[in-house]
Amino acid sequence: MLYWLGVAGFALTILISVSLHEAGHMITAKRFGMKVTRYFVGFGPTIFSFRRGETEYGLKAIPLGGFCKIVGMTPQDDDVEPEDQPRAMWRFPVWKRTIVMSAGSITHFLLALAAAWVVAFTLGLPNTHFPTTNADEAKQKAYVTVSDCTWITIPTTQQDCVPGQNGGITGPAYAAGIRDGDLITNVGGTPIATYGDLTGAIRSLPAGKVDFEFVRDGVTKTVQVDLVTANRAPLTDEDGSGPTSEVSVGALGWDNVGVPGTIKYNAASAVPATFNYGWFIVENTFKSLGKIPSKVPALWHSLTGSERDPDTPISVVGASRLGGEAIEHGVPELFLNIFITLNIFIGIFNLLPLLPLDGGHIAIAWFERARSWLYGRLRKPDPGRVDYYKLMPITYAVILIGGAFTLLTVTADIVNPIQIFNR
Repeated sequence: MLYWLGVAGFALTILISVSLHEAGHMITAKRFGMKVTRYFVGFGPTIFSFRRGETEYGLKAIPLGGFCKIVGMTPQDDDVEPEDQPRAMWRFPVWKRTIVMSAGSITHFLLALAAAWVVAFTLGLPNTHFPTTNADEAKQKAYVTVSDCTWITIPTTQQDCVPGQNGGITGPAYAAGIRDGDLITNVGGTPIATYGDLTGAIRSLPAGKVDFEFVRDGVTKTVQVDLVTANRAPLTDEDGSGPTSEVSVGALGWDNVGVPGTIKYNAASAVPATFNYGWFIVENTFKSLGKIPSKVPALWHSLTGSERDPDTPISVVGASRLGGEAIEHGVPELFLNIFITLNIFIGIFNLLPLLPLDGGHIAIAWFERARSWLYGRLRKPDPGRVDYYKLMPITYAVILIGGAFTLLTVTADIVNPIQIFNR
């Protein structure tokens, strides 16, 4: 039940996002004086509609997006009434048309940033610098992960750590009040900048009480941690050289310290974290777009019984299914992070300089402007507007390829979906 509620909830959030995308176009167009005749949520048969001023608003039966009709988007539009000609979109300055056409994508970006900011100080944002090697880990900021138990001597066989049994004790960091996601900034008067600094500082201290300064939710706190003597593996150089036998050190319990998968912020520190996370997604979106052609064969093979590559593209259907899994397994932060990522992807994709995407209209507007400027400098007659009819073969090709790819991803997401959790 939770799964299907999550699927429906995610699909609804995307429908709202797309509707707001179209609202972005409509609002900016109206503000500049362009005429908007229709704004509808969905496609297909009309369920209901009403008119306010010169615009008809309504809901259609197929909830797969929405649209708004701006009069005269191109000079070739033949449905512009004579009295509306001065308000035709193509007659407005290029910067105004750029704002109107980019307003949809900007809406997606704003939705993603707003969601990321809320997630940052409520659930925590993913750690985008999560290390993959020991050397990388040592260079990370000293965020910690703590548990309520650690070993005086790490056992040779795998077993649960229980305080008071088989060498297990209450973790010193946990006992002192340090919790997951705290950022250690000072140990016994020694400034800590990285996880490597934290490791070195603790191992240089004898057992006993020492002051730990840390930051939690933007607030700096200091506690006394009672370090214990424990046997641990020695530190080695990056090439693996160094001593091999265990050493006795003053320790928090090394199984209690690590780099967290998520980091929580306060409302103020969440602002730069939100932009950093957003930029991380932007960079990876462009990388993903570049990899799409190479992923098509894997998508096709997933339809014939091959295991679905988790790195293959997904459709809104697949994203909704992942959102359902997130809710079913009690991981709302995953639901929201998928929502954030998908909005940024849609925003960037719509700005690609290809018709019929918004970016295609923007590219043509600026091409016209640059060409008119160049001809003016050369003292030649202005060549006028681009003939959209001549671009129709390219437009149809983009629609055909995009439609085929969408059909492929939707089918793969139904037949052989990517799953994060075993259901």
